[in-house]
Amino acid sequence: MEDKNNTHYGAEQIQVLEGLEPVRKRPGMYIGSTGERGLHQLVYEVVDNSIDEALAGICDTINVTINEDNSIVVVDNGRGIPIEKNKKTGKSTLETVLTVLHAGGKFDNDAYKVSGGLHGVGVSCVNALSDYLIAEVNWNGKKYRQTFERGITKTEVEYVEDTDRRGTTITFLPDSTIFDAIEFNYTILKHRMRELAFLNKGIKITLEDKRHDIKDEFHYEGGIKEFIHYLNSKKEALHEEIVYAEGKRDKVIVEIAVQYTDSYNENIYSFVNNINTIEGGTHLVGFKTALTRVINDYAKKYNLLKENDVAITGEDIREGITAILSIKIPNPQFEGQTKTKLGNGEVRGIVDNITGEALNSYCEENPKTAKLIVEKSLRSARAREAARKARDLARRKGALDSTTLPGKLADCSEKDPKLCEICIVEGNSAGGSAKEGRDRRYQAILPLRGKILNVEKSRIDKILNSEEIKNMITAFGCGIGEDFDISKLRYDKIIIMTDADVDGAHIRTLLLTFFYRYMRELISEGHVYAAQPPLYRIKKGKFEQYVYSDPELDRVLEEIGRDNKVEIQRYKGLGEMDPEQLWETTMNPADRILLRINEDDAIAADDTFNILMGDKVAPRREFIEQNARYVKNLDI
Repeated sequence: MEDKNNTHYGAEQIQVLEGLEPVRKRPGMYIGSTGERGLHQLVYEVVDNSIDEALAGICDTINVTINEDNSIVVVDNGRGIPIEKNKKTGKSTLETVLTVLHAGGKFDNDAYKVSGGLHGVGVSCVNALSDYLIAEVNWNGKKYRQTFERGITKTEVEYVEDTDRRGTTITFLPDSTIFDAIEFNYTILKHRMRELAFLNKGIKITLEDKRHDIKDEFHYEGGIKEFIHYLNSKKEALHEEIVYAEGKRDKVIVEIAVQYTDSYNENIYSFVNNINTIEGGTHLVGFKTALTRVINDYAKKYNLLKENDVAITGEDIREGITAILSIKIPNPQFEGQTKTKLGNGEVRGIVDNITGEALNSYCEENPKTAKLIVEKSLRSARAREAARKARDLARRKGALDSTTLPGKLADCSEKDPKLCEICIVEGNSAGGSAKEGRDRRYQAILPLRGKILNVEKSRIDKILNSEEIKNMITAFGCGIGEDFDISKLRYDKIIIMTDADVDGAHIRTLLLTFFYRYMRELISEGHVYAAQPPLYRIKKGKFEQYVYSDPELDRVLEEIGRDNKVEIQRYKGLGEMDPEQLWETTMNPADRILLRINEDDAIAADDTFNILMGDKVAPRREFIEQNARYVKNLDI
């Protein structure tokens, strides 16, 4: 593969800004955390360097391997990191890149036109936070190797052999003294590698897990069009053809892909240089503005709106949309180190123009589809108006007024929301035990009667007519949809307490679907938890212990001895516990186990909710078949 830009890439392109020492002292500042998210970020940073080579038109294959000891190997066929001596450091360029913070080719516009990663700190951070790192470079017909330990250079650049291959191989083992755990999650890496392959059409990325003998290959010539197919595979598309456009203005490359489905949810994912801008930014504003204008203009031009029709808004037009917006830009200005919101002002107009031209042409050439989109938008507008009237009526009756709390709610006496928590409990029996067993100062209890409405299959007007959902909205105090304001949340923790059986799991999924679709900030800002009630109570003489898993049960039985004197009680429901037991096992902050719900990968989460709660049966069956082997304590 030729260097299409025909630019020299050598030591002079590597600019040095500052030292590496702070990384090991405060790793969270550089990779986000020392938990699971930060651990996987190490892989992304190395892969991002290979992707940068792909963006420059040099690299077309990246191989990622998880070894049996959780070390990682990333191999690409790019140019290879230069091994020439860097004038400013006196070290080889390879050593400079790996041991000096902010040293990288992406600071030089001649080396890389666009790039992702954490402002050039990526590979050096990986080196600093690894027990060891081995860099192998194929450069000018020769293979070289250099080794490091915890960011410290252990060997000079060593010649290994002559080669006709090219590219870089990075092998590293995360430092177990830095990270909470160093076991990589294959599924998390798989989602990101697939996403990168979609966003960079033509590139081939393989992911192999030698621990479990798993391997996947991602290669999409159709790029983000295939991304849309993947995202909508569990939904019913409103039109078969995907609206696609690609354009370039002032060195900014814009790609859009759009398809509508019969669902009620808006799914627009925006990327800048392969980075998922989850907070949006100027590029997303430009896309939404163009979409709203084109559909409204089309509806007016062909008299698809009647005089007494409700005006359709951007929110209505985006109902059921699945869209990918991917831009590549030489100098992105992000708001904050996390790179989740684009701030470049000029990008808004560029995206608006390219999107507007593409959508306008598509509507004129596909009047049947354009009419379907307008009709769907109108139905959404009518439902929104009905929901507004329902909200207004509910407010007049006090149903959505946070000063008029639902009668079923047993509230706490503490008034500072940061000190309060609410337990959403399945059933009146468990609710009664929870109300008696709680600490009334800071624990509120809201019992649910049966299963709540499946919001995946319902519009907002129907959702607001659900008594159980209205009770939750009122209790939380932060509203819903257009009225949602997380600053008004009355409780710092929202704890889902359901039985450890199939019905309990279903109720938990219904609740999480509701929170994810209509109160997503509750999840993204870490307010939602799932209680982990015990599965067993073991009693032998004066010995008594609650256990939360089968392995723990086996361990305890081995310790106390398995004989006829051992009593084992299997809990199928919270209602089987008296108030004191429920407090001891599930509600006492000193002893309970809470699982915090997060949305690390919004695309994966959205896909899961589509599978579990959507209309299509086949994907749900496939999901069950694939995951049945992981099920324990099946209640049948």
